Amino acid sequence: MRSITILGSTGSIGAQALQVVAAHPARFRVEALTAHRNAELLARQARLFKPNAVVIADEEKYGELKELLKDEYIKVYAGSEAIAQVAESAPADVVLVAMVGYSGLLPTARAIRAGKAIALANKETLVVAGELIRDLAARHRAAILPVDSEHSAIFQCLAGEGDNPVEKLILTASGGPFRGKDRAFLERVTPDQALRHPTWNMGAKVTIDSASLMNKGFEAIEARWLFDVPPGQIEVLVHPQSIVHSMVQFADGSVKAQLGAPDMRLPIQYALSYPDRLPSALPRVDFDACRVLTFERPDGDAFPNLALALEAARRGGNVPCILNAANEIAVEAFLRGRLSFTGMSRLIERVMNDLPYLPAPSLEDYAATDEEARTLARERARRGQD
Repeated sequence: MRSITILGSTGSIGAQALQVVAAHPARFRVEALTAHRNAELLARQARLFKPNAVVIADEEKYGELKELLKDEYIKVYAGSEAIAQVAESAPADVVLVAMVGYSGLLPTARAIRAGKAIALANKETLVVAGELIRDLAARHRAAILPVDSEHSAIFQCLAGEGDNPVEKLILTASGGPFRGKDRAFLERVTPDQALRHPTWNMGAKVTIDSASLMNKGFEAIEARWLFDVPPGQIEVLVHPQSIVHSMVQFADGSVKAQLGAPDMRLPIQYALSYPDRLPSALPRVDFDACRVLTFERPDGDAFPNLALALEAARRGGNVPCILNAANEIAVEAFLRGRLSFTGMSRLIERVMNDLPYLPAPSLEDYAATDEEARTLARERARRGQD
């Protein structure tokens, strides 16, 4: 029996993780659940899985959540500090970080300091502070298990390879809803069009990042820290079938690939059960139905966000933190109709270029950089300076 705390249980990844838990009641028990502001869904999850504690980040929702769970023996807390405390102190074997955005960084750091295994689905933690988190995990001997399908694939390809030298990590991307479209087309796309992902079912923020290829840029930065590979040895290929989740090329030229049906419950289950592989009723690859698997280079002219992310990875320091903060504001502005799809990239690039560079930031420096980048990006988005 493995006990699990899920940070962000009402989001797409968190909800699918609970499906995995429900499918294996003899292997997993829920210790704590947290959510941003969906008190009603969090209460339903709590009634079903009976955790010891729940936390709602939005303190204005505390009364509602408390009332919904008044007849349950479940501790109810509110606020971002309470989430960090639960991540650190709840007696869980694994903390699944499924929160979206920068807010996942502090709870992850606190859980690592407590020596807990981290099942990481929050990209921003390693994008913003990858070096700091890697060093913290090494110091406290805390395992970081990737949940993203691409990083899970690389993790599985590296299993059993020991110190065999890696020549290249190859991340695959579906290409999103606008694969093959040019910049002229992208100038006119609407939020509704960008939210129609052809393969994956994700939250709005991640879906927009996928459509702009920023998501793949974030994954390249993550891979750099997860697998200790320089940015120049990370490649991205567009693979619209989403069957090959990623690949590793070794020094002898051999390439290992991990294949699976495009269902996030597969990498979630592997991260929660590692090193065991549990039986499941999840979809299998139907090779008769996917007789053609294609790969192509991403269009850097139409999708400059990928290049911006790789540049941030090469520059290091606080630049990835600036990239992430500016992107969150840009996506928010696009979804509200204040910024065009291509305007997101222009805004992000300007903020990256205009803020001061810090080569070796502390956790406090990251917090200050994040706030400064958001303020600048928000002001320019409000003025239409994309």
